[in-house]
Formats: sequence, structure tokens, C-alpha cells
Amino acid sequence: MITALAFSTIEAIDRCAWNDCFADGPQDWDYYRCVEQAGITDFQWRYLALYEDDVLIAAAVAFITAYSLDTRAQGLGRRICQQLRQWWPGLFEVRTYVLGAPLTHGSQVATAPSIDPSRRPALLDQLLSLARSDADHAGIGLLAVKDASDRDPQWLQTCREAGLQSLPERPDAELSVAFGSVDAYLGSLDNTTRRDLRRLLRGQGPRVEWRRSVEDVLPRMMALYETSLAQRKQSAQRLPPAWFQQLFEHLDSRVVCVLYWVGDELVAFNLVMLDKQRLVDKLFAHDQSRTVDQHWPLRRWLVNVSYCIEHRIAIYASGKATDANTRHLGCSLTGNTLFFRHRNPALDTLLRVVKVLIRADRSAPVMAAAISETR
Repeated sequence: MITALAFSTIEAIDRCAWNDCFADGPQDWDYYRCVEQAGITDFQWRYLALYEDDVLIAAAVAFITAYSLDTRAQGLGRRICQQLRQWWPGLFEVRTYVLGAPLTHGSQVATAPSIDPSRRPALLDQLLSLARSDADHAGIGLLAVKDASDRDPQWLQTCREAGLQSLPERPDAELSVAFGSVDAYLGSLDNTTRRDLRRLLRGQGPRVEWRRSVEDVLPRMMALYETSLAQRKQSAQRLPPAWFQQLFEHLDSRVVCVLYWVGDELVAFNLVMLDKQRLVDKLFAHDQSRTVDQHWPLRRWLVNVSYCIEHRIAIYASGKATDANTRHLGCSLTGNTLFFRHRNPALDTLLRVVKVLIRADRSAPVMAAAISETR
């Protein structure tokens, strides 16, 4: 007999059992506990678990938040949403139950390795039903599934069969690092990309420092982070200093900060997580007004790829692709889908109209190019 339970803290679930389910990558039980302890505002964490004879056989991470439906709108759709906001403040603010987690890469649902693969679709369906039940208990009508990956067709199929609507999201970009040197990597690229990267290597750039402790520079990092948030066109969840402190205090060697210096001034930083197989790019911040000529996307790329080659890390997970040109750097793209459904049929129908305004691939050409690579 299967028992389905939802918890408000990951401490209610056995650490080893959770990590057995989510064995891929450095974002494990300890990571979620750190994020939970950081006290990020406007989030309520939920952890879903299926037990059979008191043994954890499937799990998922979720959260509750007030979500702005127009967050992903671009171009004309964004201008329309801004006008509607003036007429009706709060129109797009909806309390939402989300399967998945912010600032997290990789699987959002998982089954124990001991489970027969033939049972997985039924367990995924039970996790989705548990999420709907948990949302109903909290009085939340809108259920969403973020970053459902093309790598998990069973999860995609489960969401579709449940009648959830879908929107394409930006794909994930990964580089398979099977090169003995940076020169060997550059040799695998097209002439134009190789020339641009070699020019960066020859030029004088900022000094790069890899750090596992950032207490002395955390105030400057937070200033850069706040500046980057202000310069973004889209809203993003604001992370408190405690989020950074928790990661460095409790995740040991799995968290590294790449600092970029010009003279004695810290001008940018890149937070990454890693294990023996994968380097995950988590967060990058800099002041565009101070470093406008630093070619940050390519410079950051070269630094991280070089680190992977030197330390024989097999995969560089660089995050969400911004455009199809990521292919020129040797990346593979994996498609993602956002699923959602409101329990109120009338509001669910309204969301079918709203999603036309918030489809980034219809109003932003570079986003459309990136998404089209995986469709």
C-alpha cells in the first residue's frame, strides 16, 4: 500500500532516502535544507513523498508563491500587460502551487532506484495528484509544473494526460567536456567562434579568482547582485545574503565562487556548484555600467570550460540558453516545458488567452531561435 504525504520541511524526509532518489548532480538534500534555512521571502516550501511499507519510493520538491503571470512576457505582449496593470493592479498576480524549485537545475520528480521502471508512470501520476490535493488543501487554484524536461518523456506525458496546458520554456544548455586542453576545445568550434574566443584569450581581461569562502567580499557581491537585478528587464526572486552564507557554510567543496577583479575592485562574480561529474552555473552578477567592455558571456564561458578541462569535469551545465548561438559554443540544448492548470474551468479558459501574451518565443526572436532548436 502506498502512502502519499506532503511536508513543509525537507528535514521530515530521511536524507539518504531522498538522495537515493535524486542522485544526479550536487543539488541534494543538503542543498534544499540550506535554501530552506536561508529564509527567502514569499516562498512556502513543500516536499512530496510516496512511501511503500515505510520506504520512500518517489519524491518531488514544490513551493507556493504569488506568481506574476506577465513575468515571461516580451515585446508587444509585455507592453499590453503593462497597460493592463495600470488599469487593474494585481491582475496578473496569482497564488500558485509550483512543482519544481527556483534556482535549481535538474530533476524535479524522481523515483527510488529500486523501483521497477514499469511502475514509474503510475508513481509520477500519484505525485501530480498529491500536488493537486496539497494545493487544494492550501486553497490554491493554480497548479504549475516548471522546467519539465524533454529528458523525462514520462513526466511530460503524465502532465499532458492530466489535462495541463503547456508553454515552451528556454532550453537548458550543456557542454560535454571531452577535451584534453583548451586548444582542443577551440579546435572543435567553427572559425568565427574560435577566432572570437582566441581574441579574448590574447587580450588582457580581469583577474580571475576561485574561492570557497566569501565572507570578506560578501557585501560587495551583494551590491553587484542588487545592481544586476535592477538592470534586468524581467523580475527575479531576490536572494538574501543568508542564501549565499548557507551554501558556503554547509555545502563544503560543492560551492565555489568565481571572482573577477580589475585592480583591487571586484567587478563581477559567478556562483557555481560542482561535483566530480558536473559543474552547474548558478548565478552571475556584474555592474554593466562599470564593465561594459568585458564581453562577459564569452569570458565567463571560457573560464568555466577551462576549469572543467583542468579538473576533468565531464559536463558544464551553463543554465538556460539565451539564443540559438549557444550551439556555436558546442552545446547541446534540452527543451523545457511549463505546464499549468487552474481548477476553476472559467479561469483556466482565461489562462489560455493570457498565455498568448506571455509566450516569449512569439515576441522575442532570440528566444524563439533557442526554443526552436529543441522543437
